[in-house]
Amino acid sequence: MAGVQDMVQQLQQQVQSLELKNQKLVLELAHLKRMRFGTKSEALTAEQRTLFEDDADQDLAAVQAELDATAPDADATARKARARAGRQPLPDHLERIDVRHEPESCRCGQCQRELVKIGEDIREQLDVEPARFFVLRHIRPQYACRSCETVHAAPVAPAVIDGGLAAPGLLAWVAISKYLDHLPLYRIEQMAERQQVPLARSTLSEWIGRLGVALQPLSDRLADKLRERSSLHADETPVQQLDPGKGKTKRAYLWSYRSNDLEGDPPMVVFDYQTSRSGKHARDFLAEWRGHLIVDDYSGYKELFKQGVLEQACWAHARRNFFELQSAGNHPVAEEALKRIGRLYAIEAEGKGLGIEQRQALRTERSVPELRAMHDWLLGLWPNVANGGGLAKAIDYVLRRWSSFAGYAETGHLAIDNNPVENAIRPIAVGTKNWLFAGSERAGRRAAAIQSLLGTAKLNGLDPAAWLKDTLEKLPAWPNSRIDELLPLREVEAT
Repeated sequence: MAGVQDMVQQLQQQVQSLELKNQKLVLELAHLKRMRFGTKSEALTAEQRTLFEDDADQDLAAVQAELDATAPDADATARKARARAGRQPLPDHLERIDVRHEPESCRCGQCQRELVKIGEDIREQLDVEPARFFVLRHIRPQYACRSCETVHAAPVAPAVIDGGLAAPGLLAWVAISKYLDHLPLYRIEQMAERQQVPLARSTLSEWIGRLGVALQPLSDRLADKLRERSSLHADETPVQQLDPGKGKTKRAYLWSYRSNDLEGDPPMVVFDYQTSRSGKHARDFLAEWRGHLIVDDYSGYKELFKQGVLEQACWAHARRNFFELQSAGNHPVAEEALKRIGRLYAIEAEGKGLGIEQRQALRTERSVPELRAMHDWLLGLWPNVANGGGLAKAIDYVLRRWSSFAGYAETGHLAIDNNPVENAIRPIAVGTKNWLFAGSERAGRRAAAIQSLLGTAKLNGLDPAAWLKDTLEKLPAWPNSRIDELLPLREVEAT
């Protein structure tokens, strides 16, 4: 009998091991299927989904146009009326250019009497003028004094590139095209060629290099201002850097630091380009900074928490683990976890427009009880969960850092997740698909500095192109003591 019991026990262990292995494979398969064929919110990034949505909209419009072309002429008026119904008004801030269409004759075609104006039919269309190149001629009249034989003229204003060909507007256009529109310099060169303007890539490269040097003090000051905040988001994303010695690329990292919007101050984002994912880079950037750092569970941040930085975990990452499990096979425990996390986010949505004190009161009343109930529920599940499985990992991820997950609800200013910094990184991730790689470490650092300023301008509701042009005009003669006035930050309304 003892031999049979041992055999049964061994078979049970083998079955349990196979079940765990099967669970892992099911999770992996579900993840790959969703990446390939999925349509849910976690399947593709927003940018990837819009590619398919745009194609579908284009196909629908093409089919409708073909139907309109084959429809009887008698229905033309009705079709036009339907097409214009519900059209959004064009923005009021845009310049209006009036094009008047007078009838061929001011006399009635039947009785030949003079027509009298009784009103106007106004139809607005949106138009655009592509990048228009023009030449600025700076004319400085020279005046002589016959008495003392001296010549007087207006001084030449300092410029970002002294004696350079490019005006601030052109420099801003090149920078915006490269860093926000993600156009490589050879495409910018081709765009200029279409208007018979020769802009060699070597010239464009020189402009970008000098522009980066000119804007570096602003980027450095922005980083200093960011470190004055009491709580920050942080994340890192890989980028490719050219390795000339080996004729291929190597992996580098763009470390990203974002201010916490719930603090109420103007938002900021700062990118720090580094050649590795070592936690040393985060420690060097934050230096003596102490506050709440909202991050994922990457080990590179752990040393910071030993030095006095306070860890704040991200509920979006915790949710993702349960979402993977639920997507693999409608797991009832994962489904319940998603519902509980969803209730936490619903409370945050209610408190979005509140002040810090009101939000803290809301969280104390609603979020804290939800979190306590979730903690007790997870602790009750833990003893009955098989080690090594997907559910065990999802639960362990939360329980192991529970104080960091629950801490936000004790305040009114800490964020529930790290999504703001991930959203700030996403446009740059799109750009790397066009750039393919950074040509050098210096190029990566230059891109990070310029992206920090342009990204912050966007967060503050400023037009990055207008801000950059204005800043490049002012920067050469601007006193360093007033550098904060040039930062792309909106003014805080007085309370």
